[in-house]
Amino acid sequence: MEKITVFWFRRDLRLKDNAGLYHALKHSHYPVLPLFIFDNNIIDKLENRSDPRVGFIHGSLDKISSVLRKSGNDILIRQGQPLEIWKNLIGEYDIQSVYTNRDYEPYALKRDLQISDWLKTKGIPFHSYKDHVIFDKDEVMKNDGTPYTVFTPYSKKWLGKLESRKSEWKGESIPYYLKSYPSWEYSHRFLKTTPFKNPTLQDIGFLSNNIPIPSPFVKQGIIKEYDKTRDFPAIDGTSKLGIHFRFGIISIREKALKSYYLNKTYLNELIWRDFYSMILFQFPHVEKHPFRKKYEFIQWLNDVEDFQKWCTGQTGYPMVDAGMRELNTTGHMHNRVRMVTASFLSKHLLIDWRWGEAYFASKLLDFDLASNNGGWQWAAGCGTDAAPYFRIFNPESQQKKFDKDFHYIRRWVPEYGTKDYPQPMVDHKSARERCLKTYKE
Repeated sequence: MEKITVFWFRRDLRLKDNAGLYHALKHSHYPVLPLFIFDNNIIDKLENRSDPRVGFIHGSLDKISSVLRKSGNDILIRQGQPLEIWKNLIGEYDIQSVYTNRDYEPYALKRDLQISDWLKTKGIPFHSYKDHVIFDKDEVMKNDGTPYTVFTPYSKKWLGKLESRKSEWKGESIPYYLKSYPSWEYSHRFLKTTPFKNPTLQDIGFLSNNIPIPSPFVKQGIIKEYDKTRDFPAIDGTSKLGIHFRFGIISIREKALKSYYLNKTYLNELIWRDFYSMILFQFPHVEKHPFRKKYEFIQWLNDVEDFQKWCTGQTGYPMVDAGMRELNTTGHMHNRVRMVTASFLSKHLLIDWRWGEAYFASKLLDFDLASNNGGWQWAAGCGTDAAPYFRIFNPESQQKKFDKDFHYIRRWVPEYGTKDYPQPMVDHKSARERCLKTYKE
């Protein structure tokens, strides 16, 4: 039986500029077998059997497979419980080492520890690398070695670290941490194999979905003008790259390098990704509880009918309703509108932010636990933000400022301004006062 190395794809579905894949191909002594596991612990929790994200992953794996097959290689795709799959693989292949890229979500950390410990009993080393962030869990810390809990000082330290070290790349002096990993240059090191009979989307229990996926290619002008256009939902002023970052279709280093030179405001959004990833790793309780633990005792109203009106975009506040309908139809919601809708649910309706977080998690194409959780806790005032609960967005003033001509609203709420559109379900002033009173208590 031929000795091999396995590279385990997870949220890094690309063959170029892939850190863990680069190290596997370049540094292991054996041919590399690429592997992807549809983890039942994750996909069994999805209620929608046409979840477009599963179809997107499957389609991305098909693309990787078709590229590899041209050179006599392939990616092996399995479905089930990861540990059981690894036990089966040990019987099928003479595996000498396993390489992968790190994931910082609590379930992923627990899974990886279980599998690396089991592999160790078989004498098989488990190597993991940083790939989907620029700086991970403990690379940007305070001078006393403790983690930052407020974004602004974190971002200053992050930028300082980025600019502290330069390297030559393609004839230019660039930040060392944004350099590319030329994984594809070592593609001759993949294991030669006949094509695998991998499971179809239907085999893993899902159906295709016709929700369009945003392109991974973004006009340079959008990034250049990002600071001027990003807050206006009627304008095509954001990259919509979230799903491609989430599943690693594009390299975070590549996009950070471009935004470093083109637009620092866009780069700042990538720093937020690192920040929330670090927060989730350092403070894993935030997955199910407020970052600031005293906010566990807020007396939520949690009215189910009110929640349904919010979910379906029938609140009588057009900016909120437009956002929810955009989400339900496309799997996307403009970032400015995400803040407005999240604030409205948690503060105007006094519904537990975790209800909204879970709803977004079920709908967003670009759902990422760290960023979704961090954004919701920010909106609800119980997270890492330095100015917490007394910030309450007024949906009407947000609309006047960012969609004054109603272009975005009329796209998603065509009945706005007619008798068919509902009256506001709460009065902003009284809802604001109720929120402040509840939070103070």
